Amino acid sequence: MTSHQIREQFLQFFESKGHKIVPSAPIVVKNDPTLMFTNAGMNQFKDFFLGNAEVKNARIVNTQKCLRVSGKHNDLEEVGVDTYHHTMFEMLGNWSFGDYFKKDAIAWAWELLTEVYKIDKDRLYVTIFGGDHDDKMEMDVEAYNFWKALIPEDRILSGSKKDNFWEMGETGPCGPCTEIHVDVRSDEERAKIDGHMLVNMDHPQVVEVWNLVFMQYNRMANGELKNLPATHVDTGMGFERLCMVLQAKQSNYDTDVFSTLINQVEKASGLTYQMSDSREDVAMRVISDHVRAVAFAIADGQLPSNTGAGYVIRRILRRAIRYYFSVLNITEPLVTELVETLNNQLKSVFPELNKQVELVKNVIREEEQSFLKTLEKGIEKIDQSLAQIKGKEMSGKMAFELYDTFGFPFDLTALILKEKGYSVNEASFNEELQLQKDRSRKATSSVAGDWITVHADEVEEFIGYDYLSADVKIARYRAVEQKGKQIYQLVFNVSPFYAEGGGQVGDTGFIEHEGHKTYVVNTLKENNLIIHITEKLPAQLDVTFKAKVDDAKRQQTACNHSATHLVHHALRTVLGTHVEQKGSLVNEKHLRFDFSHFSKVSEEELQQIEMLVNTAIRANVPLIEKRDTPISEAEKMGAMALFGEKYGDVVRVIKFGDSVELCGGTHVQATGEIGLFKFTTETSVAAGIRRIEAVTGEKALHVLNAEAEKVKQIAELVKAPKNVVKAVEKLVADNQSLTREIESLRALRAQGIKQDLMNKIEQNGDVSILAAEVSLDSASIKDLAFQLKAECPNLFLVLANQQDGKATVTVAIHDDLVKTKELNAGKIIREIATEIGGGGGGQPGYATAGGKNPSGIKKALERAKAFIN
Repeated sequence: MTSHQIREQFLQFFESKGHKIVPSAPIVVKNDPTLMFTNAGMNQFKDFFLGNAEVKNARIVNTQKCLRVSGKHNDLEEVGVDTYHHTMFEMLGNWSFGDYFKKDAIAWAWELLTEVYKIDKDRLYVTIFGGDHDDKMEMDVEAYNFWKALIPEDRILSGSKKDNFWEMGETGPCGPCTEIHVDVRSDEERAKIDGHMLVNMDHPQVVEVWNLVFMQYNRMANGELKNLPATHVDTGMGFERLCMVLQAKQSNYDTDVFSTLINQVEKASGLTYQMSDSREDVAMRVISDHVRAVAFAIADGQLPSNTGAGYVIRRILRRAIRYYFSVLNITEPLVTELVETLNNQLKSVFPELNKQVELVKNVIREEEQSFLKTLEKGIEKIDQSLAQIKGKEMSGKMAFELYDTFGFPFDLTALILKEKGYSVNEASFNEELQLQKDRSRKATSSVAGDWITVHADEVEEFIGYDYLSADVKIARYRAVEQKGKQIYQLVFNVSPFYAEGGGQVGDTGFIEHEGHKTYVVNTLKENNLIIHITEKLPAQLDVTFKAKVDDAKRQQTACNHSATHLVHHALRTVLGTHVEQKGSLVNEKHLRFDFSHFSKVSEEELQQIEMLVNTAIRANVPLIEKRDTPISEAEKMGAMALFGEKYGDVVRVIKFGDSVELCGGTHVQATGEIGLFKFTTETSVAAGIRRIEAVTGEKALHVLNAEAEKVKQIAELVKAPKNVVKAVEKLVADNQSLTREIESLRALRAQGIKQDLMNKIEQNGDVSILAAEVSLDSASIKDLAFQLKAECPNLFLVLANQQDGKATVTVAIHDDLVKTKELNAGKIIREIATEIGGGGGGQPGYATAGGKNPSGIKKALERAKAFIN
């Protein structure tokens, strides 16, 4: 069976059991601070387990894109080294929300594996939860008895809490689980060692293929387990491992899931994949795995960056680059070339990649080109560092600087040093790394207490589209320790406060009771709950409060949010329909809008876009808002959906004339309220991603007035109140003419100095030596040095100058001397620069240094001459 057939049979089997097939959620998680990425199939259904969302389909099945490279589930360093861990993987899953439980889940799993997929029953083992003393839980006898009716008892193994009690994180839904393991070893190997001895022993051919989790509990922040409102089933089967079993392979990487990608890497490297543990084979596995993680993350909206989730994606990509650069000796972008192959393989399963494939390739290509340059610079930096160390060991601090400042991986540093006969202090490096992690953790630490219920029967409702104030009750609250400061999170029964989302910041305001105000400093959304952040708790909790949103901030924010919709439509009108929103920030001060476009937006285009937006504002186009619209109807209306977002069956549609978008944000009632729109900047964010920033209303007017004032001041300076442009043009032309004249005079002067210097050249054997102080600027000195190098064979040249109380020294060495005498200008300059109280560096043939002590120039020149003599 092909991987496509295997996936399709899984979905069809559970569809026949009354399950609804749903699409994968984006790999990038939003509105859940406990997760960066979707790391399990159940993530998108977390609200159902917690009782925070209404269950519309009690039985669901899908294949979910997952990423496990951060936090508790971090498999990154195993990926490629072994043959069964992955960064991005597909998790086939079936769910029951308060419907069937252990009996049906176990029976159907057995039916699918043995009757549909026809896996040999003698190769299957199961584990069940054996109980846990600390949590006061007994063995899962119920699961044991259901399995006993299907499989011999000696194939049912008792597992620990670590292996057979599933928890998504430190807190949240959890429960006992039963795992199904498959032994794919040869008959000869199985005869030597019974498979049950190798279950959960990290054997590459005795692997867990399916985990059936029985969600019964909610892990509280204090470690206590509480029963969930209803029991649920959450299963996860590793698609790649299942393909290995059904395609009779010994490794996930030997299946058709990866073989096409590995074949392409073979062609690029000229090597053959041997299915071994060699460095070359590990590299091929790493690359074929990592392209999947990076491509899908970018397609789902996460661009590589230096922080958070973006840093994780950049790290994965750089790990792939590092392997093909250092192991396969490939020096041109490779991952980019694999994206099209991956897309052809999976576009029918995950169409979101196909839709974004050009953007994905452009972003990855730019990242690859940039990091390949970093690797080259890093190697140069290592060479420079080796000149400074004593002995044969690089300090961990120096290696950490290469890693932290230049992005140079530690293991590559160690590899290069080993080849040069050096070592690196790994323990010291790890200490530096841990200090950085501790600083980062301290800066972002957040510990939440358990929710405390005030009104148990209150159901939260958002009413902020229609009301800016309301009578509210606190349904529940909790204390949170954040960056060493205690704050509080409140949930109301109804809320007029908009929670941060869709690029729009959260509302602020206050709740009041009997004249006592408690200020809401931010509003966020977490697991479908609107969380109101306060710095203190109200004196009384079990009362009715008057909640009031900061209406001035809300109105200004709404103006900017509505403006982004007008901008989006105008961008597509002027630049083309390839333009899609790739991110935004909307607050009361300004708006920021990221979009797909492969070149800089010209001034003329920006003016056109700005004009279209302001025309729509002057037209005072009314808002047409359609809430609870079926997604199919919204699509027929032509509503634009945001990339990386997962929408429900019903959506909210916002329409301003021809602009139609799915949006949950707050908006003006008519475009005239925006008043005025003005761009402030247009920049690049990443390959194929542009960013514009703009202001509206009074702030836009302030920008225009400031620009007018600048023009007025320029007019006064050039004494041309009526024709500023013409006067400035004349000023520029005059300046250019004078600059050319100065450059010509400088060139003549330099020629005179050059002739004078050539007369001062001394000979020492076959080496020509010139060390002198000159009165020229740095650019002229550089030009002069290269002229003299070209005209004087075997020249060793040192020139110095002083300007504005500072000194510079330049060392230039003829290429023949660099080769025959093994001279290095970069090393020499570092030695003599101490005389002028500074430092510098450069290449073997040319280097410069600067310092604050011009009085040391004479000694620097003497030291240079002494060195060469």
